[in-house]
Amino acid sequence: MLTFVVGLLYLVSGRTVGSQGATGSRFVCNAIPPGAEPGCGYDPSGNRVQSSSPAEDELRNTIIVLRETILQQKETLVIQQGTIKELNSKLARCEAAADESPPGRSRGHGSRRKEYVKNTMGDLPRDPGESIDQLGKTMQSLKGRLENLEQQSLRLPSTNVSAGSVSALTPLPLELRELLRQRLGALETQLLRKVADLEEEKSQLYNETAAHRQRTESALNSLMERITELEKSNNAFKSPEDFKVSLPLRTNYLYGRIKKSLPEMYAFTVCMWLKSSASPGIGTPFSYGVPGQANEIVLIEWGNNPIELLVNDKVAQLPLSVSDGRWHHICITWTTRDGFWEAYQDGERLGTGDNLAPWHPIKPGGVIILGQEQDIVGGRFDATQAFVGELSQFNMWDRVLRPMDIVGLANCSAYMPGNVVPWVDANVEVFGGGSKAALEICEDRASDS
Repeated sequence: MLTFVVGLLYLVSGRTVGSQGATGSRFVCNAIPPGAEPGCGYDPSGNRVQSSSPAEDELRNTIIVLRETILQQKETLVIQQGTIKELNSKLARCEAAADESPPGRSRGHGSRRKEYVKNTMGDLPRDPGESIDQLGKTMQSLKGRLENLEQQSLRLPSTNVSAGSVSALTPLPLELRELLRQRLGALETQLLRKVADLEEEKSQLYNETAAHRQRTESALNSLMERITELEKSNNAFKSPEDFKVSLPLRTNYLYGRIKKSLPEMYAFTVCMWLKSSASPGIGTPFSYGVPGQANEIVLIEWGNNPIELLVNDKVAQLPLSVSDGRWHHICITWTTRDGFWEAYQDGERLGTGDNLAPWHPIKPGGVIILGQEQDIVGGRFDATQAFVGELSQFNMWDRVLRPMDIVGLANCSAYMPGNVVPWVDANVEVFGGGSKAALEICEDRASDS
């Protein structure tokens, strides 16, 4: 009867738990055996129940692996702590041995210890030679310190006579000596690399300095040669007006230029010596251009045409002939009154005329070019109009010279430089391969005749 009652109560309690689990959440805690893995795979009596879920098995295996890993790391930490303690004890013994050395020797060792701590690779001198010397001294110092340490480590125990007791210099541990050798080897390698870098930098600086010195010397030599050439050229002129301008080729880049310009003028006389054998036409001995009028004054022989004088782009033909390769003296006069002009060759008046740009004043501020005709002021030359030959004694006045004055200039009995444009070396520059050379025109003309 008692058994039946117990069974009935057990059946009623089981149904109650099942109904509560169906209606709400409920946790049931069971005891597990000591040392067993945590989980829900145990029955109320503590026996393990085999789980049929693969996910639970995989999770259980992962937990086991993590636990083993943690245990291994803990063992490794314990071993490393023991090693650290052993190294600390060895270092303490080395320091104690160094402190127990004789007093006379302790100051030296102390200073060497301080020197060892000091950064030997500090800032080096900027001069490569000083840097190499400094590195050599540092290297010798490090080698000496290593030798002293090795001697102390191999020295037998000695007696301290001051205290009457026996004290031994403890040899340096093998690990410490090996560490010192490695550190010294690394420092030596670093020093040698630094020395090599400094030597390379010194060589580069020397090469750059040598190249710069060579370039400077070359430029100075060229300048000295040019100065010598100019000095010879200037010394070749007995006086500033005794020279000629040579324009040997018919190009558009060979020409001379008068540095001075003209004022406003109502009359002019222009005289020059020229020599040419160019054909056809000698070209343009000179031209004067101003802004707005490139042909303000032009003397030109172009092609088979006769020599022409242009004033303000108005033309007059001149009865001159100078293309025989000999020196000729020519003078042209013009006045704004009625546009009257005259043409002289070798002191003789060969032609006159009028109505050449009458009442036109010569405009100021232009450019005088020797050997080229200007299409714009100072440029745009045409090679077919270029003068080929030699020019000298180009002078210009702001008035009409008398016939007797022109004759005196032509036969070299008078010297009368132009009051507007005088023929002097400093007033004439040449471009494009033109040249200036010494010439005494009267003597050269006499030799031609």
